Amino acid sequence: MRVAILQFPGSNCDTDALHAMRDVLGVDAQLVWHKEDSLSGYDAVVLPGGFSYGDYLRCGAIARFSPVMTALKAFAEAGGPVIGICNGFQILCEAGLLPGALVRNTCLEFRCITSELIVEDSNELFNAGKLGERIRIPIAHGEGNYRIDAEGLEKLEANKQVLFRYAENPNGSLNDIAGIRSERGNVIGMMPHPERAVEPFMPSTDGLPILRAFLELAAVAT
Repeated sequence: MRVAILQFPGSNCDTDALHAMRDVLGVDAQLVWHKEDSLSGYDAVVLPGGFSYGDYLRCGAIARFSPVMTALKAFAEAGGPVIGICNGFQILCEAGLLPGALVRNTCLEFRCITSELIVEDSNELFNAGKLGERIRIPIAHGEGNYRIDAEGLEKLEANKQVLFRYAENPNGSLNDIAGIRSERGNVIGMMPHPERAVEPFMPSTDGLPILRAFLELAAVAT
């Protein structure tokens, strides 16, 4: 299995994701610069956290126009597994690959804490039985407040597309939403950082089951 980790100007969690995939999970993972126009040969794609293009417009709004995003959309539409973490989640929403948007935290502060998440029973790969009922994953964001219109929210809940909820909401997200998946299930977005919860010296190792579930999704897709 080969995993592409996309790099945009301003990405700062790309090497964290690379370490988690390559050094901890033993996956053939490679950094892919945003100007590439093909994702041929890759089985899964990670959009890491950071501040793509400095977040000078809305978060992720400029990155959505990078050349690699055309290839990413084709990859996702073909059923390829994609996970966007923090800024990566914002980019996926801006690109229309996930519903909703991420806006400024209601506290108007950058929140950098370890957050307890409630795991929802979304599907056979992402559920409390596989990941644990409650897990501890770091967050680090100023715009993690998930917003969507009433109709979209109702659809998310009805389709069990919510993967994680905050036990104590740090940013004002509707319905305490911390992570979602696409209706098809192959595109995942979450504000917490599972790649920062994979080693004993980190706040927890609860990110490992999340990343393993994502890789299992990739294995099924291939």
